[in-house]
Amino acid sequence: MLRLRANAVAKFKSHIAGGELRATITAATSARKYSTESPLPESADVVIIGGGSAGCNTLYQLAKRGVRAVLLEKSKLTAGTTWHTAGLVWRLRPNDVEIRLLAATRDLLMSLEEETGHNSGWINNGGLFISHSPERLDEYSRLATLGKCFGIESHIVGPEQAQKLFPPLDPTSFTGALYSPGDGVVDPAMMCTALTKGATANGGLVVEDCTVSQIITGENLLGMKDVRGVLTNKGTIRTNTVVNATGVWGRDLIEPLGVFLPLIPMKHAYVVSETMDTIHQMLPNVRDHDFSLYFRIQGKSICMGGYENNPIMLNRVPGDFHFGLYDLDYSVFDTHIQGAVKLCPAFGSAGIKSTICGPESFTPDHKPLMGPDPTVSGLFHSVGYNSAGMMLGGGCAEQLAQWIIHDRPDRHMFAYDVRRFTPKQKKALNWATERSHEAYTKNYSIVFPHDEPLAGRNFTVDPFHKQMIQYGAVMEERHGWERPGYFLPDETVVVQPYDWYGYYDHPKNANTHYEEALKGDYTFGFSEHHDLIGEEALTCRHDAALFNLSYFCKLFLTGSQAKEAAEWIFTANLDKPINKTIYTCALNKRGGVEGDVTVSIVESGLGGLHDPIFKGRGYYIVAGGASAYHTKCHILAAIQEKAFRAVVSDHTEELGVLSLQGPKSREILQKITDFDLSNEKLLPMNSTAILTIKINPHYSCHVRVLRVSFVGELGYELHIPEESCNDVYNALMKAGYKESLRNAGYRALYSLSSEKGYHLWGSDLRSDDTPIEANLGFVCRKEGEYQGKEIVDRQRENGVSRRLAFFTLREQVPIWGLEAVYRDGEIVGHLRRGEYGYTLQKPIGQAYVQRADSSPITNQFLQSGHYQIEVMGKLYDADCHLRSPFDPKGERMLGIYK
Repeated sequence: MLRLRANAVAKFKSHIAGGELRATITAATSARKYSTESPLPESADVVIIGGGSAGCNTLYQLAKRGVRAVLLEKSKLTAGTTWHTAGLVWRLRPNDVEIRLLAATRDLLMSLEEETGHNSGWINNGGLFISHSPERLDEYSRLATLGKCFGIESHIVGPEQAQKLFPPLDPTSFTGALYSPGDGVVDPAMMCTALTKGATANGGLVVEDCTVSQIITGENLLGMKDVRGVLTNKGTIRTNTVVNATGVWGRDLIEPLGVFLPLIPMKHAYVVSETMDTIHQMLPNVRDHDFSLYFRIQGKSICMGGYENNPIMLNRVPGDFHFGLYDLDYSVFDTHIQGAVKLCPAFGSAGIKSTICGPESFTPDHKPLMGPDPTVSGLFHSVGYNSAGMMLGGGCAEQLAQWIIHDRPDRHMFAYDVRRFTPKQKKALNWATERSHEAYTKNYSIVFPHDEPLAGRNFTVDPFHKQMIQYGAVMEERHGWERPGYFLPDETVVVQPYDWYGYYDHPKNANTHYEEALKGDYTFGFSEHHDLIGEEALTCRHDAALFNLSYFCKLFLTGSQAKEAAEWIFTANLDKPINKTIYTCALNKRGGVEGDVTVSIVESGLGGLHDPIFKGRGYYIVAGGASAYHTKCHILAAIQEKAFRAVVSDHTEELGVLSLQGPKSREILQKITDFDLSNEKLLPMNSTAILTIKINPHYSCHVRVLRVSFVGELGYELHIPEESCNDVYNALMKAGYKESLRNAGYRALYSLSSEKGYHLWGSDLRSDDTPIEANLGFVCRKEGEYQGKEIVDRQRENGVSRRLAFFTLREQVPIWGLEAVYRDGEIVGHLRRGEYGYTLQKPIGQAYVQRADSSPITNQFLQSGHYQIEVMGKLYDADCHLRSPFDPKGERMLGIYK
């Protein structure tokens, strides 16, 4: 029986005052010998505010690269959330970028002592993930497969084997486990001391007891705020770059600047057991995702914590809460104790000697908030680590240093980039609180390929939203927008207001229809909706389908230097006639693809939202919705840096978009317009025009039509002013009734686009991929200058050692991305994207194939060899294609159907 000591909190506080944990506090403040009591420097290249894991790691990485950086800490190093963290470091995550970030942290921790002479506090005792269900073991198999691609050793083991690794476990309480011997734990105080020692040896400066009261800003020539310095209780430092690494206080300092972050402080806790005879430091740490708890080994004790459904959320954390703790609320924490006793009965009889409950900062998607602030030039963020600052700190700081010095990081950091949230989202505290709560409670949930949040829904809806629901749309959420995933026939599925999982006196929703629909995707096999999505996709191929693309980014670039700006930002040749539409990339300085968009050359119109009035030549830019704000920020940053006299007008929320695709699309659209669509000279492939749509005999409206396709069919995108959206939608559905027109969602859209071989930014095309690697050299002009061109030209001449290829499986096995790709028995990459090609009747995926010897990769190399894809630990034969085998000549988009 569990022995809960009534005086656990009091005893823990006495330990801090004069007992066992005094050493922890002493170690936490011991790094001050690397701080300075001398006056502040007058200036610095970079000022870092906050002396926790994020700040110390950033100082180390910048100083190592020769940057004059100063770290300012209002108390002592590790104050705030760092000093009381559990310090767990895992190696496996369901994301290749995160695996690399974790590896960078681990490598740093293992090398710090040799570099600095100070032990980093790293202990390599391994990690054990516990499973209670077949689905969880499937998830672990996927993790193990992805780990192989990065040389990470891991093994699926049975309960008895797991017990041998961790003897106190009850093998009858679980079904299996994943063992990762390279996992470990780190002491936060020792780590920060080693980091600051390494930083100061390279010229970095640490100043403790230094409170920043203001970030001083000015205004640049283009009217944007920029950083000029910081004001502190010890004086002023001139600087053009400030890093906000203030943890749970991440919102407080910057809000006077008009900068907002979706960061929610919560109480997060763990308990420390009495010493246990069966425990020693080299036993692996344990993570039981199904019970939502973890064990961290600390000497002969177990530190146990987890993620509950009813965490205690905080509005603000007091500014002087430096090394403070809260009393533990056992009514919240008890769920973890019950699970821990089931998993490890010995824990229940050991008793608890101390409790640790401190503030932690959490975010709407349980990812950090990093990178440059889009509204204040020179302000960078590194906050919101969701209790994972120890394991991500080193890798993230390395990327942030690259971001500061070279304008972009090495890795594809979009999932952490603060620009993944729109200004509207960042200002909406209620939305951020809901989403952060759900992200916290689902932190240990199985990461299925298709799942949707229940919190913060209907935040932004497009003009067609009600009609989508009426036609049975099961909605997805991306970038704060609702979009249709697929359509259930003869059903209406409404996303309900968030019920907080029934906690905080909220009654649980009685209508669970939406949640039940989501459960059909809680599998790593084929979805329950697989055939239904296939019907939508095949209708598009055989007849016509209507896709709602309204949340896509829609920008007009105008101004006296719009042409110069467009040519610098985009890779393609934009010296084209008016009304031509061009597919192109926008690159960073490293040659990585920051976005792929269509740019239409337009002239001044009549004044409508879709047809604005402006001087000279303009550009209508359309980009994917999930990265809309990121795309806009990239364009604006390039204009700012070059000081182009150009203006970007955002019409994303003011224009709806319907994409009519399929062999019968022209026939359907022709019924509601007098524009001669059959005349290829008037509206050829990849062009735009203003059309008059006849709603009824007495009423018509104007829309911008782009003849483009994201699915590889004859098709048209209608960009419609908001006030006309419902009428145009109804007119299209009526016109297409006899031609079997149906609504189709994004699940079908992505299947069709993958089958056609089109890229999806964020998965098979990212900021760490170049156009040459992605087989997009054809959209990069050879004449003139554009950002990143030097890299493209060099790779075009010298070749690249990795390239995108397509793979089809010979067996009917679902793939979702992250599966390892083998060539002649050697791993050469992993699937970035996995779909089912309903027309090909095969699973299809995309992967970047890497040559081990780093020599240029050729078509001959790609086409030779025997390929296999590893799915759930089993190898399946696959065929490699240089391009998708579907309609390789692109005839269907031209309306040529045989």
